[in-house]
Amino acid sequence: MIYDNLTQLLDTIAQTAINCGRDPQEITLVAVSKGVGADQIRQAIDSGQTIFGENYLQEAAEKILHFPQKISWHFIGHLQTNKARLAAELFDIVETVDRLKVAQALDKQAKSLKKKLSILVQVNTGKEKQKSGVFPEEAEQLIRQIAQTTDLRLTGLMTIPPYFADPENSRPYFKALKTLAERLAEQSLFADNNQVALSMGMSGDYQVAIEEGATIIRVGTALFGARTARGDGPIPLS
Repeated sequence: MIYDNLTQLLDTIAQTAINCGRDPQEITLVAVSKGVGADQIRQAIDSGQTIFGENYLQEAAEKILHFPQKISWHFIGHLQTNKARLAAELFDIVETVDRLKVAQALDKQAKSLKKKLSILVQVNTGKEKQKSGVFPEEAEQLIRQIAQTTDLRLTGLMTIPPYFADPENSRPYFKALKTLAERLAEQSLFADNNQVALSMGMSGDYQVAIEEGATIIRVGTALFGARTARGDGPIPLS
């Protein structure tokens, strides 16, 4: 099932990119493996998937060490400063930096590990009170503070738009992130201002996100199917 799902997903990503004049190679698929057991992750790896995303540090810590170093891991959940060391140890990219204290804590831990850590700044494009992320108008100030006080490699921006049954309604929020990224890149605020990462789009709306410039999409359900809710027991590792 996972092989078939991945094949279909990659085909859809490629066709969507081609249809809007983009190179499919510009788009990175992060397989969201929260709540997914090791057997399913291994099936995805055996099918060719090499990049995975986790939302919860404790769950990730139980899983990541069971997989080869060639696999890349993105942290895509809310991060507290007291968990910065574990995040820096486990992950190659932290996509959800939205406060200076979090960035500074990650930087301190990455330096102690002698690790060059990449990050994205999470932007709350929908300005939803219940969601993490810096508001768009505050993103530039945060990014400048991160650049001035840390050695983190800021590669781009990430967003989670408000939920809509119709993915077309997510389009303005993806547009807003792209526009913000272009403005910040003009001021040379990213590690590579010619290739700014835009992490946006999930199982329900990733095609719209690709049309609006996503370079990273985070897909779980479309690949692994419906998952067990968090808290229903340990994730099987064998």
